[in-house]
Amino acid sequence: MAKSLSLIATTAMGLESIAADELRKLGYEDLTVENGRITFSADPIDICRTNLWLRTADRVRVKIGEFEALTFDSLFEQTKALPWADFLPKNAEFPVTGKSYKSRLHSVPDCQSIVKKAVVENMKARYHEDWFTEDGPIYKIQVAINKDCVTLSIDTSGEGLHKRGYRRLHSAAPLKETLASAMIYLSRWTPDRPFADPFCGSGTLPIEAAMIGQNIAPGFNRSFVSESWPMFRENEWKAVRDEAEELANYNQPLNILGSDIDHNMVELSEHNALEAGFGGLITFKQMQVADFTAKQDYGCMIGNPPYGERLGDQEQIEQICRDLGRLFQKNETWSFYLISSFEAFETFFGRKATKKRKLYNGRIRTDYFQYFGRKKPKES
Repeated sequence: MAKSLSLIATTAMGLESIAADELRKLGYEDLTVENGRITFSADPIDICRTNLWLRTADRVRVKIGEFEALTFDSLFEQTKALPWADFLPKNAEFPVTGKSYKSRLHSVPDCQSIVKKAVVENMKARYHEDWFTEDGPIYKIQVAINKDCVTLSIDTSGEGLHKRGYRRLHSAAPLKETLASAMIYLSRWTPDRPFADPFCGSGTLPIEAAMIGQNIAPGFNRSFVSESWPMFRENEWKAVRDEAEELANYNQPLNILGSDIDHNMVELSEHNALEAGFGGLITFKQMQVADFTAKQDYGCMIGNPPYGERLGDQEQIEQICRDLGRLFQKNETWSFYLISSFEAFETFFGRKATKKRKLYNGRIRTDYFQYFGRKKPKES
């Protein structure tokens, strides 16, 4: 049977293919991958599942329609013709946000106003009302225009999906949870291997690793704006959460270390790990990177060292790169995965990365330097 909705998972630039792979592993096949988004066919219950399980997407939207518009009249008429009342109840609160890129309709406030009026006209025809109170559940509509192609969608997530609910406190330059998950995903780390982050900050990488290691849904401890939508029966969100609870492997042993030179960051990481339910399961230590000692082989070091835009001066950054290079040389079975915008990173590390991938840390363009250690021999 054909799926009844078209959903859009939005991502940061560079994470599209990772989020698409996540969706495939969740069982979605009809994917269209574009810059910053993946569109896929789904049923209403999939709004719940994808919000709960996607680790590297920013949010999930319902696509209401897509068309070309060169004039405001065309935008109004084509918006009005879409099935808004199939989604919005009579008392829906429906603010409109917008963005426009290389399009004739470049005035975003005008586009927002026109879309709002068109949706109201559509609802008037369905509900036979002239006035809407907008005191019910929120349906945040977005009009996104890219080279004259208009996409109209409704946000189902509320707060961005990077907000897992555990990091109420964070460091001055926190790594976004979605990017941290992507870094771990690209490392192919598995929970039977040691994991170390020598620049743990507020603990994001170790906590995301623990969630991945024990197969805990990243959205399990938070709420979503679409939970209040009348299209869902009361037990549907509960059923998806119950399923996630059953799939979690809380007995999976973890060997995860987070360390930082700043004792305040170590305390902050411990606090956030406790909030996330990993109190005592992740080890945190105050330590400079040069003092790291691997107690086991075949581990993963994944980190976000300072690189100029944030902390420390040039000499400190160069020294950290040297220390990391020495550690890699000393621990030949370990693989290192380090994100940095420091252009001379490989020079001071002492060798070219096995693999390099462009990623964005917020608005900072970075490289993800991947150094592969010696592979574990297969057991005969």
